[in-house]
Amino acid sequence: MKTFLKLIVLFIFIVGCKDNEKISYGYSEIAFDEDYSVQGNLLKVEKNHSETPSEERKLIKNGSIEFEVVYLKKTRAKILQAVKKYKGYVSTDNEYNSSDRKSTVINIRVPATNFDALLKDISEGIESFDQKNIRIKDVTEQFLDVEARLKNKKELEKRYLEILKKAKSVKEILEVEKEIGKLREDIEVAEGKLKYLQNQVSFSTLNITFYKTISSQTNFGKNISEAFKNGFKNLKTFLIFIINIWPFILLISLVFYLFKRWRNKRKK
Repeated sequence: MKTFLKLIVLFIFIVGCKDNEKISYGYSEIAFDEDYSVQGNLLKVEKNHSETPSEERKLIKNGSIEFEVVYLKKTRAKILQAVKKYKGYVSTDNEYNSSDRKSTVINIRVPATNFDALLKDISEGIESFDQKNIRIKDVTEQFLDVEARLKNKKELEKRYLEILKKAKSVKEILEVEKEIGKLREDIEVAEGKLKYLQNQVSFSTLNITFYKTISSQTNFGKNISEAFKNGFKNLKTFLIFIINIWPFILLISLVFYLFKRWRNKRKK
C-alpha cells in the first residue's frame, strides 16, 4: 500500500515538473525585420544568421477591406462567385441602410492558400480602398507548445492506466481514477485548443465592406415622395376617426340646433 502511494506521489511530482506553467493561448506578431516569404499558411523565415536553418511557421492570416461601388448587387454577385471559385464560404452577410448610403458587410472564410488569389479577384476594378488591412499572426510557438503538452499528458495517462491495473484496494482504484479524470480534462482542453489553432491556420478570414453613396438630390426626391405618402395616410386616419364618432357629431349638431331655435323663440 505504501509503495503504491509513493508511486502516485512520484507521478504527481512529475506532472508538476512538466506542467508547472499553464498553456499560453496568445498570439505573437511576426517580426518583419527578417527576410520571409508567405506561402498559404506557412512562412519560411530566412534569418540573417547563416548558422540558423530556415523553418516553417504556423500563421493566421486575416484581412479587412472597405470600398465604394456604383452597383451593390453586381459587386455582391462578383464576391460570391469568387468565394465559390476559391472554395470558401460566407460566415456572415449583412445589409445596412442610412440616409446617405447603403452598405453590405460580408465576412468570408477561405483556405489560407487561396487568400491572396481571392483578394486579388475581389480587388479587380476597384480604383481605391477606404481602408485595407492585412494581418499575419505567428502561432508556431503556441502550436508546438500545445502539441508537446498534449503528448506528455497522454503518455502520463497511459502510465496511470497501467498503475490502475495493479491497484488492489478500492481506495487505490479511486485515487488513481481521480488523477486519470484530471488528466483527461487537461487532454480534452489541449485537443480543443490544438483543433482551434489548426482551423485558424488552415482558413483565413476576409471582412469586406462595400457601399453606395446616396446623393442629396435623390434624398430630396425621396423625402417628397415620403411626405405625400404620409399625408395620404394621415387623411385616411382622420376620415376613419370621423366615421367612428359620427353618433356624437350628430348628437352635438342636434343639441346645437335645438338650443339655437329655443333662443330665437325666447327673443320673440
